[in-house]
Formats: sequence, structure tokens, C-alpha cells
Amino acid sequence: MIMIRSIVRPEKVDNVLAALMEAGFPGVTKMSVVGRGKQRGIKIVEVTYDEIPKEMLLTVVQDKDKDFAVRTIIKAARTGEKGAYGDGKIFLVPVEAAYTISSGIREAADGSTEEVAI
Repeated sequence: MIMIRSIVRPEKVDNVLAALMEAGFPGVTKMSVVGRGKQRGIKIVEVTYDEIPKEMLLTVVQDKDKDFAVRTIIKAARTGEKGAYGDGKIFLVPVEAAYTISSGIREAADGSTEEVAI
């Protein structure tokens, strides 16, 4: 399994969430974050804003689905046809296992599941 961490513009988050849902990836965690990328913030007149508001989306997909999910996010989050500075970043992180709290079921990276004794 792979966790996809996407940092996107706030005005693009609804597009990304809808695209992920349509692509078959409904499970997403969303949080508001601030930061800056290569552009080092935004300078307006003489004031530099180096903490730009963004949204971070977290979703976990099977290894075989990661490229499709990443393409889906890029397509929905990109500004215009070629994109623009500040459109965001995507990070992929391996996930060893996932636990469902309500059922106590552990899903391993290979797709196998087992009930965890509590």
C-alpha cells in the first residue's frame, strides 16, 4: 500500500476530492496547512508572505493503483493546461499496514487481512 500526500491549492481541493471519488478512491483525509515551496512565498508590493495556505489530502491506495491515483490528482489540481507555480506537490510513502479501529481488522500491504486480538 502507498500513502499519497497531496499538497494542493485551497481552490482546487473540491476538484481533487471529486476526481478521487469518481476514480474509485473515496477515502481521503483533508487538513488545512501553510507553507511555501520553491517560489519562497509571494511578494506583494514590499510585503512577502512566506506562509501560503494550502490543503493537504491523505489517501492510501494499493500499489497497483498509485500511478492512476497520482495522475488523477495532478489532472484535477493543475492550474490551466500546463500548470503554474504553487499548484502543489505529491509525496508517496509506503504503508506497512492499516488498522480499522471499529472492527480491529489489520490489512497488510499484500492485501491480506486478519482480526487483531484486543
